[in-house]
Amino acid sequence: MSFGAQSIKQRDAWQTALLDLITDPAELLRLLELDPALLAEAVRAATLFPLKVPRGFLARIEKGNPDDPLLKQILPLGAEAAVTAGYVSDPLQEALVNPAAGLLHKYHGRVLVTLTSACAVHCRYCFRREFPYAENNPGRLGWEKIMAYIVANPSINEVILSGGDPLAVSDLLLQQFSDRLRDVPQVKRLRIHTRLPVVLPERITASLIKWLVSLKQIPVVVIHANHPQEINAEVKRALSLMREAGVMLLNQSVLLAGVNDDVEVLARLSEALFDAGVLPYYLHALDKVQGAAHFDLPRARARKIHKKLLERLSGYLVPKLVCELPHAGSKTNLSETIRDL
Repeated sequence: MSFGAQSIKQRDAWQTALLDLITDPAELLRLLELDPALLAEAVRAATLFPLKVPRGFLARIEKGNPDDPLLKQILPLGAEAAVTAGYVSDPLQEALVNPAAGLLHKYHGRVLVTLTSACAVHCRYCFRREFPYAENNPGRLGWEKIMAYIVANPSINEVILSGGDPLAVSDLLLQQFSDRLRDVPQVKRLRIHTRLPVVLPERITASLIKWLVSLKQIPVVVIHANHPQEINAEVKRALSLMREAGVMLLNQSVLLAGVNDDVEVLARLSEALFDAGVLPYYLHALDKVQGAAHFDLPRARARKIHKKLLERLSGYLVPKLVCELPHAGSKTNLSETIRDL
């Protein structure tokens, strides 16, 4: 099969998969052979934040196991309706660092562009589950305001594509955005925050690789994997395609109760990532978004887990334990020597 023919075939596959996501809790429970008694609360929670998961991702979830760590990340639960003090709709106060539609400027030297609201999967702990995407859809006309803002702030030398998931858009739209960014020479790096290589690995096509290597800026792809069970053969192949093309690959995880709050699990994740050419970079404490309190861990326990991970692995395999705080100039280190936050 030729390079071009393979690209067309794969592109059709990922686009078709995005149009055929599982969005019905009843179907999810049926396919995974789970107790129908879970349905009522799943339906209720899905009205607050809709269910979305690629069909291919289900192959990595153990049927009949309500405690499967991948299932816990995507199954709507009644706990999401609980009102918990300190958990809010905008935990990072991003509304205060939103100078233009689709643009967030939190940290010195870089800006984040919400290229789309679309995602292949709705992670139940998502800190943007209530983000006002309707007000932050810049469209191509809005890109001009974004570029003007960057030019007016010469300290900005990195653009981060986020969302939603930026790889949920077409290669053509990615190309159009990067073409516009070529006219802003101060930008040295284009960072892409994406979950698609993990949950929908067929998205990493020959066409996408061609776009990545054509960029004027240095491309950095930051994936999001939380558990070693997520890294299967298809994911490894997708990561290998990017790595072999010279793309820097980093991973950020979220520390989640009942999913990966275990030294053995995190160690296996780091090993699996590094074997696939990905550097474990960040281990985030949960952003305190309403509806996700059941995933949170006490800071002291997070530090204890991280300390054991440092004792277990080589330093370059241990992600930094961090949290994000509104108004902070950077992510906050949560090592065991830092006071409780």
